[in-house]
Amino acid sequence: MNTLNLIAILLTLCTGFSVLNHHTLRLPVTIGVLVFSLLSSLLVMLIDPFFPNYNLLAFPHTFLNAVNLPQALLNGALSFLLFAGAMQVDLGHLKARLLSVTALAILGTLFSVILMALGSWYVFSFMGHPVPLSWCIVLGAILAPTDPVSVVGMLKRLGLPGPLQAIFAGESLFNDGVGVVLFSVTIGLATNHSQNISIQEVILAFCKEAIGGGLLGALTGWIALRVMKGQRDTHIDLLTSLTLATGTFSLTNWLGMSGAIAVVVAGMSFGTRHGVAILDTASRKVLEMTWELIDEVLNVLLFLLIGFEILDVTLHVSLVLITLCIIPLSIAIRGLSVFLSTFPIHLRQWDKGRVLTILTWGGLRGGISVSLALGLPSGKLHDSLLPVCYGVVVFTIIVQGLTMERLARKLYPSASHDIDEVTVLNA
Repeated sequence: MNTLNLIAILLTLCTGFSVLNHHTLRLPVTIGVLVFSLLSSLLVMLIDPFFPNYNLLAFPHTFLNAVNLPQALLNGALSFLLFAGAMQVDLGHLKARLLSVTALAILGTLFSVILMALGSWYVFSFMGHPVPLSWCIVLGAILAPTDPVSVVGMLKRLGLPGPLQAIFAGESLFNDGVGVVLFSVTIGLATNHSQNISIQEVILAFCKEAIGGGLLGALTGWIALRVMKGQRDTHIDLLTSLTLATGTFSLTNWLGMSGAIAVVVAGMSFGTRHGVAILDTASRKVLEMTWELIDEVLNVLLFLLIGFEILDVTLHVSLVLITLCIIPLSIAIRGLSVFLSTFPIHLRQWDKGRVLTILTWGGLRGGISVSLALGLPSGKLHDSLLPVCYGVVVFTIIVQGLTMERLARKLYPSASHDIDEVTVLNA
């Protein structure tokens, strides 16, 4: 199956499910596509035993293997998705809440990894399906970061106060890079590939990936703006932005740094004063429209694949029960990690718990968590952790994602009318 055939099949399925969703469920497009791809996969799984002479699962498995979601997302589409999300962030609000975003992206992610590791280790043991603590730490690293694709898409339709949107988007964009770095460290320790590494070496490696990636992203963003300043051609501006997203991601990964963090910083360069001064109205409009289109198409494709990936999940009654226990545990841990990482700020400004509530319930997981879980080494532990990760991701996208609007309206009824009067996590 060649690349063109894959793209044709993916786009056809996305279009068909989008039309079905429009005429039936009328959910947000990405969630609607996810629901229909899930239902289609489950239908194939249910009827397959009734046709023993036909292997109905053969083509879907061949299709998924050809797409290779972990490779396609983590080493390809992620650069476009993060860059598009970073361009939508309001840097004014982000700078004002930078301490909160940093605390959530780093401390919050670390707290989430530790708490999820301990909690899931206890759940697995209690349910008679023990998993080594080292692999529970890997599970924590997979589920710790909120997904920027899901979060940024959700923010577009909620109408939350600007500062809160900046915190949501900033945390999800940066903790994605932090989570991937932590995953690479924890999976090395769990597989004994890094058994002799010291705490100091881990910290240095983390700083190299995170800080080094951020600095390189700032440098490539500055270079791109210098290129744009030398001419006034919207087509060249568009090509420069595409080069910036893909080139920054590839170069940073090649240097052993975090491509995710680098491409986020590079994308944010367009929102700086320098970027605003350089880009004229026509160029900015073309860039925004193009990247919004790229973002929408890749979002739908990603959610389609997430729905189909259930075909790779080995379901057992015990694992289903464990997943049902870990889903509420993950929500509680999300709330606790948000609270602990921003505790000094809550002491000064509690805001009646609204921010904590909405940040907790809005901590969606998505394709990145699924991709990391799919990339685990094959074996018993892979088959134990993948269903749990998949269950948490699907629950957060469908249940939490669809109820966030109602929660936002209840907590911030006047958000769209009086944003300036709302102060959140004022750092």
